[in-house]
Amino acid sequence: MALLPMPRFHDDARVSQLYLERAAEVAEEARRYAAEHRIRPAREDAVRIAAFGIDAQVAFCTPGASLFVPGAVEDTQRTLRWLHGHLDRLTALVFSLDTHRAFQIFHPAWWRDARGLPPPALTVITADAVRSGVWTATRHPEESLAYCERLEASGRYVLTIWPYHALLGGQSHGLVPAMYEASLFHALVRDTPTHFELKGEHPLTENYSVLAPEVTEVRGQKVGEFNTRLFEHLMSFERVYVFGQAKSHCVLSTLRDLQQHIEQTDPSKMGRIHILEDAMSPVPAPPLEPLPPALDFPRVADAAVRDFARAGMRVVRTTDSLDL
Repeated sequence: MALLPMPRFHDDARVSQLYLERAAEVAEEARRYAAEHRIRPAREDAVRIAAFGIDAQVAFCTPGASLFVPGAVEDTQRTLRWLHGHLDRLTALVFSLDTHRAFQIFHPAWWRDARGLPPPALTVITADAVRSGVWTATRHPEESLAYCERLEASGRYVLTIWPYHALLGGQSHGLVPAMYEASLFHALVRDTPTHFELKGEHPLTENYSVLAPEVTEVRGQKVGEFNTRLFEHLMSFERVYVFGQAKSHCVLSTLRDLQQHIEQTDPSKMGRIHILEDAMSPVPAPPLEPLPPALDFPRVADAAVRDFARAGMRVVRTTDSLDL
């Protein structure tokens, strides 16, 4: 099936830029485009397909942002060509929004060293370092130590201090403007709202996965739970195409949660998950020598995608046909 043309408002060169969304221009183009190409409403789709964008936000995808992922601009360009080219077949868009505040356990303001200074970005804080006094929590000290212990026991990650990012109310929290315009365009052409899912607001846990925090309980305090509502929404589609940032963190953790819960509920649905491998990039490994294997983020991401494929998910590219 031939791809649809790009809308008139789209410009690949603007994907890396910050600007106000051109809602009126996008809406006018949506009206014209839907009529010219005779695009039917999403509710009439015989095969329901979702595009699931994980943290396609300024914080990760725009050069100059504090957690810009190298490769994200090119990933976004490819994703937008794919989204617009298949607009008439994509039933729904689902976007997660990493959502943070200044005082969270992975931000510098939460910790101080013996001199009273906050940790630099990408500092790794182990439970041993907390117990020995190398790092002291500025709030909730007992819970903070317990969190580090629980996180390390999970075998997934060690607490990493990230630059302030995706702060609620700030520019880095929003979708990349070009991606937001694409979401609005899809909504108006297909006559269906975009689904936005906020994650990551609880101060005492990290939410790499869109579906669940890394730790759900700290010293008897519930700090999160699995998002059954979102999982069931995604599983209501015949296909779910996954893209976004970063391949080594939020995308990886979300796919891991999808795998585990599909295995628990209905393993026959594993093939519904399609990983758009050229629409995501890993966080670079930190400059540590020796580099702990768990912090070799590109290696971890590539190994995980191979595991997901062995589990039954499909690894595809934005240039592949949707006619499977």
